[in-house]
Amino acid sequence: MANIRVYDPAQCCSTGVCGPDADETIAQFSSALEKARKSGVAIDRFTLGHQPGEYVKNTAVKSLLDSEGVDCLPIVFVGDEVLSKGDYPSRAELLASVGIEDDGAQATSECCDTAEKAAGNCCG
Repeated sequence: MANIRVYDPAQCCSTGVCGPDADETIAQFSSALEKARKSGVAIDRFTLGHQPGEYVKNTAVKSLLDSEGVDCLPIVFVGDEVLSKGDYPSRAELLASVGIEDDGAQATSECCDTAEKAAGNCCG
């Protein structure tokens, strides 16, 4: 099964689903990633503000940033192919890209996982 790598713009926590006015698009994307993870897909998610070195290590990401600037973020890879850039793919598109049927489950706007809360990396 393919892996998914997400290169997010700078945001306060790894999910981007923070505070009382969480972006519904990001919430649905995070929900789709969680469904993919539970289905056995390896997920790597990087945030520019927290892991800038990862953006330099990946030559495709570095090249896009050099040519397009931060407007190309988020960049979502499935395997070595860019699935989307500049916006998050829909839940259905992301799940289909890794061969998972969309059950239509809705996301919750949870700020971060327990480890992030314990580390004080939550912004809600």
